[in-house]
Amino acid sequence: MNAREHTPNQKIALVTGANKGIGRAAAGQLAALGMTVLIGARDPLRGEDAAAALRAAGGDAHAVTLDVTHPTTVQEAANQVEERFGQLDVLINNAGITGSGQVSPEDAHDQVPSTVDLNMVRAVFETNVFGVIAVTNAMLPLLRRSPAPRIVNVSSHGASLTLTSDPDGPFATLLPSAAYFPSKTALTALTVQYANELRKDGILVNAAAPGYVDTDSNNHTGFLTVAQGAAVLVRLATLGTDGPTGGFFSEDGSVPW
Repeated sequence: MNAREHTPNQKIALVTGANKGIGRAAAGQLAALGMTVLIGARDPLRGEDAAAALRAAGGDAHAVTLDVTHPTTVQEAANQVEERFGQLDVLINNAGITGSGQVSPEDAHDQVPSTVDLNMVRAVFETNVFGVIAVTNAMLPLLRRSPAPRIVNVSSHGASLTLTSDPDGPFATLLPSAAYFPSKTALTALTVQYANELRKDGILVNAAAPGYVDTDSNNHTGFLTVAQGAAVLVRLATLGTDGPTGGFFSEDGSVPW
């Protein structure tokens, strides 16, 4: 397929880290809305398996090999989108790591600030912050060709300084984190800066907090399904022209900074 072969009115969406979890659920929901969905995945086989499953369910899905920490694969992915589709309408920056493997936040002892390994912090920021910059900047020329471009950065309620600084708040029982939560705080700040730059171009950029979702990243201790977690991503990816930009949202509404 090239840029002249896909349906002109069919929107193209790229979701990073979409071979499983919230990313895959979001990809499935976008495909169900009639979008052509590009499954960004580090592992080509897992990406193709996810795309094949969406196609089997009636969606238009294609795998794109993409490791957000490797500039070469990021640029190759942008080139592939350029050659096959000519533009991009939706970018969901979903790929992320906790830094502690499949450990729920309350058990992530290796993230306690006073004893944290700096290399782990760097690795988390490399994916969760720098990777988002790399992918966004590579895809911006393609997004600018869309009549209604949308960027969604997948953050976390734990990014909220208001919530995490409250000694009586919902995060009071969790171990302090020097890596994952601060990386998501940086991501929400970055979201605001991109929104400020791109507002004049009609590109809406927002951060999403999916909630505590049952995924590999927390060893399946979450209480929300991946479909429930993906709902806010899809809502922000399909905002109308009067939609917000530079915001931080969950399915329940705005999340405090």
